[in-house]
Amino acid sequence: AYLAMGGKSPQVEITAAQARALADELGGDYEVFVAMRYWHPFADEAVQKAKEAGIGRIIVLPLYPHYCRATTGTSLADLDRAIAEGGLSHLPKVVVRSWQDYGPYLDEMALCLKERLRPASTILFSAHSVPVSVIEGGDPYLDHIKATVAGVMERIGGGHRHLLAFQSRTGPVKWLEPSFEDSLRALAAEGVKDVTVIAVSFVGDHIETLREIDAEYKELAHSLGITDFSRAPSLNVRPDFIKALAGLSRCAVKV
Repeated sequence: AYLAMGGKSPQVEITAAQARALADELGGDYEVFVAMRYWHPFADEAVQKAKEAGIGRIIVLPLYPHYCRATTGTSLADLDRAIAEGGLSHLPKVVVRSWQDYGPYLDEMALCLKERLRPASTILFSAHSVPVSVIEGGDPYLDHIKATVAGVMERIGGGHRHLLAFQSRTGPVKWLEPSFEDSLRALAAEGVKDVTVIAVSFVGDHIETLREIDAEYKELAHSLGITDFSRAPSLNVRPDFIKALAGLSRCAVKV
């Protein structure tokens, strides 16, 4: 899959660009550092850079809008470890745990969708799946996803049917349903010919948008007779999305 994308995912570059744009938007009183979970720059590297910069306060802003212990939770735990080992535990710290219903974020998501939405489109919201056991254990992820879907549809208005599906399942456990593939098959069986997808779990392009949706699911849709299949653009470094991240950061300081 990565070979089809030029040998790598653009996620690291996009995240770095988001950080630079956020720093520019926030101005000189803020320093922005990227801490990634599974690739450089890791949390330890980000903490070291923050320490060298002489920061006086930490604002933690996960790029997961929806809290899930498997993603946000493990990332926050890893960052806490790095902060402790890096000697910055004495600094005041505030964490933005989730922002699934933050107005400026929903505004920009709705604008992204409108850029691809056609009059006859059925809207298919796609979220990263998680095991059902996670939700049954009290995790708020599914409720957060549904809140985002509702907020976007409030801004889109009536006239379009919408569904929620889940992608990127791996392993034999029971995952949230319906899957993206099953949703496409069900829509095709109804005679639907026009589908516009919006990915709600991701704030930047990577393999799950560029390859999984744009190539694999598009090919499946066409094979099923869904002739018009497109995806709303990702947030990436859209100026109003960066302003939304800045707003979240400033609000965190006021808490």
